[in-house]
Amino acid sequence: MEVAVLDIKGKETGRKAQLSDSVFAIEPNEHAVYLDVKQYLANQRQGTHKAKERAEIAGSTRKIKKQKGTGTARAGSIKSPIFKGGGRVFGPRPRNYGFKLNKNLKRLARKSALSIKAKDKAVMVIEDFSFDTPKTKNFIEVLQALGIETKKSLIVLGDANKNVYLSSRNLKTSEVINSSELSTYKILNANNIVFLEGSLEGIESKLS
Repeated sequence: MEVAVLDIKGKETGRKAQLSDSVFAIEPNEHAVYLDVKQYLANQRQGTHKAKERAEIAGSTRKIKKQKGTGTARAGSIKSPIFKGGGRVFGPRPRNYGFKLNKNLKRLARKSALSIKAKDKAVMVIEDFSFDTPKTKNFIEVLQALGIETKKSLIVLGDANKNVYLSSRNLKTSEVINSSELSTYKILNANNIVFLEGSLEGIESKLS
């Protein structure tokens, strides 16, 4: 698959980027995509929720009323879940929501997500660029030139570029990542994916 390489002005440079069919043109595996996105979202959960159960409540242990003769149900502890201020039955406890997926499945999921985006014509390739200083205005001008300033976009760098990253950090609709941080969730969450030329070789060698 060939894609025209654009400059930061949004114009064609005359060069073509060859996107590997084994990464950008496979038959998507929807179940692999589902599992990888599910794992990503599960890993975002802190899992620090906690409610006190009856053994953890501070309170007297005396029997609060006599066993018989009251006309109501017997009760032994003020910490019982049926009383106000009592412990909670089977309350949430801290836990880790993460689960394991093998590397081949995760690789298949990312290739499937990239193939979906490529089929939808949502993949762009631009030449490598940088800024002298971090400036959000300069980054917005690049997005406007590419026609994606109002859309949710994912910019994929080949190598870490601090000035480009800092220039984009204030924008809610745009995210800049390194090629090593590419995930199925981030691919699908963006309307458009913009690859810098330098990022393609690393992505394809990692996923092929």
